[in-house]
Amino acid sequence: MKFELLYESYPIIESTELILKKIEEDDINDFFEIHSDEIIYKYIPGKAKKNINTVKNMIGHYERDFNKKKMIFLGIYIKKPLPKLVGIAEIFDIDKKISMVTIGYRLNPNYWGKGIATEATRRLTKYLIDEIEVNRIQAFVMTENKKSEEVLIRNHFEYEGTIRQGQMWKEKGIIDLKLYSLLREDFHNY
Repeated sequence: MKFELLYESYPIIESTELILKKIEEDDINDFFEIHSDEIIYKYIPGKAKKNINTVKNMIGHYERDFNKKKMIFLGIYIKKPLPKLVGIAEIFDIDKKISMVTIGYRLNPNYWGKGIATEATRRLTKYLIDEIEVNRIQAFVMTENKKSEEVLIRNHFEYEGTIRQGQMWKEKGIIDLKLYSLLREDFHNY
């Protein structure tokens, strides 16, 4: 395991279409566009942000969490026609003892249905397994979020079950979550 590499510097994960990297304050307008959208907050904890300064503070919180080796938030940027922040990928609940991480992602709804979440998840998964040598990657999905489930299934994650009334999410109350996972041995069989 090479978990120490996660926090040496922000990862830069690239494909021909996308780049996952640290979110910069220069991207505040794109970042606000994502976090002010009510549709996104239908499927993640919290509520849409109405104030650009609140969202600007979130970038500082992301940096703080990275420096504390707690979580990693990466911007999902499209390269063409012009570079643009269109989503956020996250790595959290890092458990070195069993070589496991949890991932999440959110995408500006204007970019849904274009394969971006699938490609970002594919690249993030490959990075975590090949570079960091993670054994297990897991993701939780609200039961209503069928599109997110499809992203995980396209990336060969396996459905493990539904955690019934097992999480308290801000603004949502107690919810059910579906659990998906991908093991290192499974990844190398595809």
